[in-house]
Amino acid sequence: MSADISATISAEPIDDHAKARVLVQALPHMQRYDDAIIVVKYGGHAMGDEQVARDFAQDIVLLEQSGVNPVVVHGGGPQIGAMLAKLGIKSEFAAGLRITDKATVEIVEMVLAGSINKSLVGFINEAGGKALGLSGKDGNMVVASKVTRSVRDPGSDIEHEIDLGFVGEPSSVDTTVLDQILGRELIPVLAPVATGKDGGTFNVNADTFAGAIAGALGAKRLLLLTDVPGVLDRNKELIKELTIGEARALIADGTISGGMIPKVETCIYALEQGVEGVVILDGKVSHSVLLELFTDHGAGTLITR
Repeated sequence: MSADISATISAEPIDDHAKARVLVQALPHMQRYDDAIIVVKYGGHAMGDEQVARDFAQDIVLLEQSGVNPVVVHGGGPQIGAMLAKLGIKSEFAAGLRITDKATVEIVEMVLAGSINKSLVGFINEAGGKALGLSGKDGNMVVASKVTRSVRDPGSDIEHEIDLGFVGEPSSVDTTVLDQILGRELIPVLAPVATGKDGGTFNVNADTFAGAIAGALGAKRLLLLTDVPGVLDRNKELIKELTIGEARALIADGTISGGMIPKVETCIYALEQGVEGVVILDGKVSHSVLLELFTDHGAGTLITR
């Protein structure tokens, strides 16, 4: 059925009978997710193509119209990097995270909660939805604490702690604002910027932010849209499904490595917080959200407890 729907989405125009068949095939999946909360993290690299972003917006509107309660969390690493370069601010990274000083965090908030957030809100509204752009600071939705990381010096092999500046990780999530929005034909679009306990601003990894939101809401699904098909085995073939135990074993034996490790760890965290299933999938594929949720085949790697 996945192939049928993929072809139908990409091949336009189609006749009315084909449209009817697609809807009938999708019906059991629509019923499965009726009134469910689906958190979708839309990655910075996947957001680079405007047409793909518009297709994504259509997917989100269709979800809401189908009785699903979508919550969108977006990233923006490449866009932040481009703006910092434009302003002559050099980016430094350590342990895979951007070192965020006071000047940088102001740019991060401007790009994430400003230009990217409102662009995505605009695409969703243009597609017929009613999107509401927010950040983790609104209503104290996400309170973060400072992240510390240790790195090993390659010369001396001695570990030392590094100061990442205004980089945080969620310490608490208050769903009051989201509870008021969901189920009212409104689609929250969240920028991963959080407040600190002292009222400051923290830049939070978008995957981690989405995992915390999904866990607090008890979401049925968390979709992590990125720029890879999903989790790959040693032969670079897509792994369709994994349990937490299997995922941890693949991390331990090196099959899951590099930037995929924190994504999978976010999946495990969300599952342990009560999310039913987490999917890592390629956000550059047109209508990937619909292919994942409304077809038998799916579109990425599903991780479950």
